[in-house]
Amino acid sequence: MQRLKIDQDIKPLSEVRTGIANFIKQVHDTKRPVIITQHGKSVAVLLDVHEYESLQERLELLSDIQASLAQLEAGESVEHERAKEQVLKRVRK
Repeated sequence: MQRLKIDQDIKPLSEVRTGIANFIKQVHDTKRPVIITQHGKSVAVLLDVHEYESLQERLELLSDIQASLAQLEAGESVEHERAKEQVLKRVRK
């Protein structure tokens, strides 16, 4: 996802409401989100679907890494060779 440009990517709800097609095209073309405000406060984010999916994948990966680190700290790790044997055993079935 591209970095947010504050002067271009923060829009009031009233402006988004009247030109939603333009804002959808903007997020698709720029790969930057649009922050939607109401009464001067941010309330929603308009994001390209592919950028959203990419964020979801990154979150899943980071969650897996965090779980792995917690398992290592708890002493629940498996030696590399043992893990390799287990995986190969399953693959060969």
